[in-house]
Amino acid sequence: MPSPIDIKEKVYLSPYNTMGIQAVADFFVEVHSVSELKVALRYSKTNALRTMILGGGSNVLFTTDFKGLVILNRIEGVEIVSDSDQEVILKAGAGENWHELVLYCVDKGYGGIENLSLIPGTVGAAPIQNIGAYGVELVDVFVELELLDRESEDIRTLSKSECNFGYRDSVFKRELKDKVIITSVTLKLSKSGNPNYEYASLKQNLKSKGIDEPTIKQVSDAVIEVRQSKLPDPDEIGNTGSFFKNPVIPVFQYDELKQTFPDLPGYPVTERQVKVPAGWLIEKAGWKGKRNGNAGVHDKQALVLVNHGNATGEELLELAGLIQGSVKEKFEINLIPEVNLIN
Repeated sequence: MPSPIDIKEKVYLSPYNTMGIQAVADFFVEVHSVSELKVALRYSKTNALRTMILGGGSNVLFTTDFKGLVILNRIEGVEIVSDSDQEVILKAGAGENWHELVLYCVDKGYGGIENLSLIPGTVGAAPIQNIGAYGVELVDVFVELELLDRESEDIRTLSKSECNFGYRDSVFKRELKDKVIITSVTLKLSKSGNPNYEYASLKQNLKSKGIDEPTIKQVSDAVIEVRQSKLPDPDEIGNTGSFFKNPVIPVFQYDELKQTFPDLPGYPVTERQVKVPAGWLIEKAGWKGKRNGNAGVHDKQALVLVNHGNATGEELLELAGLIQGSVKEKFEINLIPEVNLIN
């Protein structure tokens, strides 16, 4: 017997996206299990509805109302798959809050994701973006995930290699985009107590406290403090965190730019590529703290676009386009949005 689901009509999506955009979904449903998810998908197929899966809504920008069914993934649960003296294998439901999972692991002494503290969103969104911060990416601890094929409704397991992770990238943004739904993620975490704290701002924060050999909790606390000093709270002002990816450019282009902009930061990716901070480029292009109607650029971190109140998705998209044009003109670098643009 299929699980009953409560499909609502004409639902405002502002409570479900951290940018606070007042888009309206024609249909909306919250699912708490794979069986409910299957029922929702069958409903969308029967009624020929376009379907969108929503998690924490922290990496989406609705540019217009959504003509179709929005499925809010609330599949929760945390399970220890295996446990040894050295490591633990942990499986979490896709609807679990990511930061809450990090805090749970830190409290248990499971190391590996403490650098990813305070990243908004859900567990299921983490592999899509291959989330990363302060010298750590999800791929570093990832084992496998389970997903539901939208068409066949089969449950499949994908390994790390099959996810084809890249910088803020994965197979879910390409070949499998809109074809599958992540239902759980499995991670391998360490009990060694040797956290990664080499990232400059993180190391500086710990050093200011006189901490030379931090615990995973001290690293997590430092990450939270650094993030809060730079990034606005979505509960106070609408935002999606980093709006653009940090561009990766050829070494020769970076060397040429350094001649004109000696203070241009750069981080080697390969022998031939360098990653440059998008926030630095946007700030140097004169956009930090600027507004375009109700849309704006954060005054402390130029990489973050904000909703000053009742901004539309179109306003934010227009602002993003103006920023991209300025950066292209000044640096000959194309900025690519990190957020998913929903139209």
